[in-house]
Amino acid sequence: MEEEIKNIKLSFDKDLKNTKDVESLEGVRIRYLGRKGLVSGLLGRLSSLDEKTRPRIGKELNLLKTYVQNEFQNRKKILSVSEPGRERVDVTMPGILPQLGHLHPITKTLSEINEIFVSLGFTVAEGPEIETEFYNFEALNIPLEHPSRDAFDTFYIKGNVLLRSHTSTVQIRVMEKTQPPIQSIMPGRVYRPDAVDASHSFMFHQVEGLMVDKLIRFSDLKGTLDLFIKRIFGEKTKTRFRPSFFPFTEPSAEVDISCIICQGRGCRVCSHGGWLEILGAGMVNPRVFEAVGYSPGKFTGFAFGMGVERIAMLKYGIDDIRLFFDNDIRFLKQF
Repeated sequence: MEEEIKNIKLSFDKDLKNTKDVESLEGVRIRYLGRKGLVSGLLGRLSSLDEKTRPRIGKELNLLKTYVQNEFQNRKKILSVSEPGRERVDVTMPGILPQLGHLHPITKTLSEINEIFVSLGFTVAEGPEIETEFYNFEALNIPLEHPSRDAFDTFYIKGNVLLRSHTSTVQIRVMEKTQPPIQSIMPGRVYRPDAVDASHSFMFHQVEGLMVDKLIRFSDLKGTLDLFIKRIFGEKTKTRFRPSFFPFTEPSAEVDISCIICQGRGCRVCSHGGWLEILGAGMVNPRVFEAVGYSPGKFTGFAFGMGVERIAMLKYGIDDIRLFFDNDIRFLKQF
């Protein structure tokens, strides 16, 4: 048996050296230390030896078993570190904190706008980005031959199916399904074939609002927007309404705010005029009410629309709209 012990040790050393991965090493363990392994087999025969030989051979067998176990563990550590796809983890080293993400500045601005209007009693309505000419143009008093249609031109997919150029389409869908009173905002992405530069993008975000009921007045529109502007830009911000034209509102107005950079004194940002254009608004045109089936003269309402990127650029002092979409982590980490 002494010769067998010697041969098993030599055989084990050879097999251990030839192992290239943890799986093959496990096969070596089973062959020598398994229940029916070579070392276990010798231990099982120990009881058949005479009393004089048994202690000496038993000692050698125990030494062999200990040797096999220790060499097996050492080889396993080496293979675990060097095996492809495995990384050695030192549990005594300090942990590496993961980099935490945060909201995109457009998402933050959009959420802030929504929260302000929801606090004023508005609900949030959403609609499809792929629309038809009826919802994008005709129901909003923009017939095919109307020159104002050029300002709201968009990407056509097929026939009269297109990407919406404003979220006014959702106003039509809300009014089709709901009888007044209505008090809702419509956030979402819109598309126009504009050349991309520092102030234009072919895709941007918009929030539009609609309030319809009996006896809604222009003063209600002014009060609502003045409160919104003070909430988002600060209590000292002033508002100014200038006459304008939109086919879906009558009368219509462009809404300006006192320059948040120079507080209205005049600077490069406001072209030294002291005011910054921020959104468009007006009283809902009666023809829009007719398109959704409301009784003529029964209801009045106001509508407004703003670009979220425009709000964010003013709020955070950003001078190039392309920065929002470049995904430069150095820019995004500032928010």
